[in-house]
Amino acid sequence: MLPEYLTVAQAAEYLQLSEKTIRRLISHGKIRAAKLSNRIWRIKTLDMEKYIASVSNASSQPLFDFAENIGHNKTMIEYNHKTPRLVSLFSGCGGMDLGFKKAGFNIIWANDFDADAQAIYSLNLGHIDKRDILTVEEDAIPQCDILTAGFPCQPFSNAGNRRGVHDSRGMLYKECLRIIEHLMPKVIVFENVKGLLSTKYIDGRNLADVIVEDLSQMNNVGYNVVYQVVNASDYGVPQNRQRVIFVGIRKDLDKIFSFPEKLSKVGLELQNILDVPQDVENQIDWAFSPQALDMIAYIPEGGSWKDVPYEHLAPRFKKIRDDMKKYHSPNFYRRFSRNEICGTITASAQPENCGIIHPLEDRRYTVREIARIQTFPDDFKFLTDTPRNITAMYKVIGNAVPVNLAYNMGKAIMRQVFNAE
Repeated sequence: MLPEYLTVAQAAEYLQLSEKTIRRLISHGKIRAAKLSNRIWRIKTLDMEKYIASVSNASSQPLFDFAENIGHNKTMIEYNHKTPRLVSLFSGCGGMDLGFKKAGFNIIWANDFDADAQAIYSLNLGHIDKRDILTVEEDAIPQCDILTAGFPCQPFSNAGNRRGVHDSRGMLYKECLRIIEHLMPKVIVFENVKGLLSTKYIDGRNLADVIVEDLSQMNNVGYNVVYQVVNASDYGVPQNRQRVIFVGIRKDLDKIFSFPEKLSKVGLELQNILDVPQDVENQIDWAFSPQALDMIAYIPEGGSWKDVPYEHLAPRFKKIRDDMKKYHSPNFYRRFSRNEICGTITASAQPENCGIIHPLEDRRYTVREIARIQTFPDDFKFLTDTPRNITAMYKVIGNAVPVNLAYNMGKAIMRQVFNAE
């Protein structure tokens, strides 16, 4: 039972906010408090409960929304003491967050700098902080039980230039560490391409080892960190998509995460995914170029560019065909058959680097079809009203964490850490 009066620290702990945020609420008259001296306040428990009731009744979604008074230090929190509180960094369009939400987590704060991702996240999941994470102060982020982050993967991707930490985006994981050090949540989850595991840090060490070491020693408490390359198709995703997932559990909880058992792949074939009902939205595709269509016309179901007659290849592909050994026999323009599981859907959605061609029709998968391959539900909305938006949807969906992969990881964390408590 709470005492009649609370200190700022006790109120912060109870509401899972920083003391700085509590003082802001007091200074803006959101929470009534008695001033005992210049920096010492006492808050009646009754007044705090009145505040909680007032903001909960004001909106079905946010607990706090005081940006009008505090400017850019905006915090929006869904109030629910019964479920673990989740802070999401580099949230994208919401694949990771939707999966963890389905697993029972309460998303209290999310951030992403990409305008297209922000638009889709807001449309489906609610408020998202739109600032560059480099400008977000630690105190602006609420206390949480779990922090997830899918920091930019392009610097580590085999499909990119693999500049790693020498790309400015490759150092953004340091921003995750900065915020984790301040919040010290019980659990942290990182997701990235498996190319991160072969990336070297600026001092020559393996980047994955650096991340583990940084987390294991944090604040003299640290995290027990494990990581593993997982294939999304082992966790209910109709896509062979390999990613590395790091899971750290704060050491004082005396637990080490065990990755969940793999699931059956029965039913994940494309023929079970592409039967989209006509009344489902976003069934529109990004048209191929005439040059690409000229090649695609010769590719049978289950085939690739290797099936295209030489005279119909673009000049750059003729060069590769002339010396396949030199170019390691690339498998461009892959057209997966209906009885196969799809390959990795990429953000670029180009036939050179992913199997984006429909099994039977000479077109890209529609926005809804790739959303299904990424296991977004059919009621998850995307913007396909302009040609520019259509192209952008392939990017944000391709960058997303598959919902079912996140759900199965979240369910395992809930069971091993939070339900166990």
